[in-house]
Amino acid sequence: MNTMTYKGYSARVEYDDEDEIFFGKIAGISDVIGFHAETVADLKTAFHEALDDYLATCAKVGKEPQKPYSGKMMFRVSPDVHRKAAVAAELSGKSLNQWAEEALSKAAQPNSVG
Repeated sequence: MNTMTYKGYSARVEYDDEDEIFFGKIAGISDVIGFHAETVADLKTAFHEALDDYLATCAKVGKEPQKPYSGKMMFRVSPDVHRKAAVAAELSGKSLNQWAEEALSKAAQPNSVG
């Protein structure tokens, strides 16, 4: 999977071989913002224009634009995974939050195109 990032928003990028175009959609928000182009350079421009248009439209109509994520996560794991993570964090001299952020950051590295 390839991604592009602009103004704190990320988009997933794909290629349609039949139509010979790149296309993308901004991820992490429920508003649907898509864009497409025939070249990577044009796709990057289309992404920027689509996001800028979204932000301008939100401002014009008085709507707060959706933000990708707040940075707060809450999820459940098995007690055994919790214990192992807590021990690994302690042994590395970090809080469980710091340790988990580093582990998730490493695991979530997408391929980037722009």
